[in-house]
Amino acid sequence: MFSTIGYIICIPFAWLVRLFYNLTGSYGLAIILFTLMVKLIMLPFQMKSKKSMMRMTRMNGKMQEIQKKYANNQMKMNEEMQKLYADEGVNPMSGCLWSFLPFPVLLALYSIIRQPITHFMMLSQDVVQKMVEAVTATGADMSAIVQMKDGAAVVRDGVTQLGPYGQINLVKIIASEMPEVGNAVEGWINVNYDFIGLDMAANPWEFVKSFSFSWVCIGMILIPILAGGSQILFTKITARQQPQNDAAAATNRMLMFMPLFSVYIAFMMPAALGIYWIAQSAFSAVQEFFMGKFFNKKLEEEENARYEARQAERKRKMEEAKALQEQQRQQASQKQTLKEKQKAARDAKAAKAAKAGTATTEAGRIGERPYARGRAYRPDRYDDVK
Repeated sequence: MFSTIGYIICIPFAWLVRLFYNLTGSYGLAIILFTLMVKLIMLPFQMKSKKSMMRMTRMNGKMQEIQKKYANNQMKMNEEMQKLYADEGVNPMSGCLWSFLPFPVLLALYSIIRQPITHFMMLSQDVVQKMVEAVTATGADMSAIVQMKDGAAVVRDGVTQLGPYGQINLVKIIASEMPEVGNAVEGWINVNYDFIGLDMAANPWEFVKSFSFSWVCIGMILIPILAGGSQILFTKITARQQPQNDAAAATNRMLMFMPLFSVYIAFMMPAALGIYWIAQSAFSAVQEFFMGKFFNKKLEEEENARYEARQAERKRKMEEAKALQEQQRQQASQKQTLKEKQKAARDAKAAKAAKAGTATTEAGRIGERPYARGRAYRPDRYDDVK
């Protein structure tokens, strides 16, 4: 099951390597172009990850404040951290996930390099068996191609068992000594593993064991060293742009082992994997550098925009509060004016009532009696009465 899944994963990678090999005719250059294409395909996802990571870097001050404030309350610290991540729209792991992307690509590429017939050319096991039989018939030494036991090739269920690098050596011998055998098979490629005078299918460690002052030996040993050096460069650039917190520190410590790991892989596996690792680390370092510059500027603009938006919102709220206060003052003033009008009306009414009760003309007044005189009043009315 796992072999089937691995084979399926290899299909698009093999197609790319085969495409670039057919275009360039150079196995090493095909690996470099393959690495570049993979980086370009993954660039949109890595840009998103990079932006999130740089946001975390800018959050470093706030994160340290939370860590200091809740140093004795780990649960509360985690809650506040999660809240901060949510408010800022940041995934704390997104900046690290893409660091592990080279591994599945490396495994797929290793299968493509180690099994060029079934995983690079995408031909069947029947073709492998046919080629083994054709080379065996020529009387060639098969010890570097098939598994041997008691001087004979190991055969299981009618299939000759190949050694770990049997397919590579089989392709080499056919390409160099009997290319017509391969050309007779549809889809066959007589692969030339030479790149700048170095065999991309060879293991650099073998040249350490048989060291000599020659370009072939020194060049093969330089491949793992350059793989480690390029990985160190990439790790330093990545660590410099990450936030300084516990999670990032743990990730950085883990990443510091990557150069050693890449050196080990490049020594123990075909040199083509070392070329991939050098190209991958170099492209990643360049990508990190330029993405860092780009997102620094972009995040600065976003922060300025957010600051201006906050200031505008603050100003708007202040103006709204001021308008509300003025409105309340006017309403209070209107209420006061209404009360004054009502009081004035009551006073006027009371004054009118008081006036109606006491005031009259002097013609009708006699002493304190305001209405003592009517229309028929005659001052001499009662003078003749006896």
